[in-house]
Amino acid sequence: MNKQELFENIKKKKSFLCVGLDTDIKKIPEHLLKEEDPIFTFNKAIIDATAPYCIAYKPNLAFYESMGVKGWIAFEKTVEYIKKNYPDQFIIADAKRGDIGNTSAMYARTFFEELNIDSVTVAPYMGEDSVTPFLTYEGKWVILLALTSNKGSHDFQLTEDKEGERLFEKVLRKSQEWANDQNMMYVVGATQGRMFEDIRKIVPHHFLLVPGIGAQGGSLEEVCKYGMTKECGLIVNSSRAIIYADKTENFAKVAGEEAHKVQQQMEKQLANIL
Repeated sequence: MNKQELFENIKKKKSFLCVGLDTDIKKIPEHLLKEEDPIFTFNKAIIDATAPYCIAYKPNLAFYESMGVKGWIAFEKTVEYIKKNYPDQFIIADAKRGDIGNTSAMYARTFFEELNIDSVTVAPYMGEDSVTPFLTYEGKWVILLALTSNKGSHDFQLTEDKEGERLFEKVLRKSQEWANDQNMMYVVGATQGRMFEDIRKIVPHHFLLVPGIGAQGGSLEEVCKYGMTKECGLIVNSSRAIIYADKTENFAKVAGEEAHKVQQQMEKQLANIL
């Protein structure tokens, strides 16, 4: 999916919502535990309920890898289900990979050849040769960690060099030598608020993947005020606030309702650019 196709889908759905499939076997409704594959059963129901209101899904690999082979199978089945039934959805493998070049090449092969996923999150700490193997695949996206929403982001990402350039700013500037806004996005946490202004000075046209609204307390209005572009430029993720909104047999229906609420808020924000 290229950038224009992504924007067209945002306009069609009047949404830039990404539903995070952070599926924890210990948090899903108890009645699903009797199913042969409870993780996939849960995901399938969530996807069917939320697909009209979102433009992307983001399975977080840690939640699947924690269950070994069973979890990986559930992940693969989830990806295939989305691709077969909702082919307009942008799929993000939230894997945060990043290693020396030949190892990164194997990670890239996993997600872009074996699973044929649209995008993968990548950690930039090891530099250019750890990222470029992911950039050799036409039509695929690298989503580079830039400024995250967790408390510890201040430990390194906001540190300054002698010229006053912060580390996340260096990541944004340097990485533009490797790719452009047609195949690279950046992770910027919703809790960073007005920091989006600084980010947009460096990457005015790139899409940003924005986790942190909902359970983490980020403000959608603030993200849009400082981060939205004329092509939207945002994919805003919500995980727990949607998928765990209810623990009864009505969990999927309630998740759909919560996704619809977010979509309606997003429609209002999009009115400023559409």
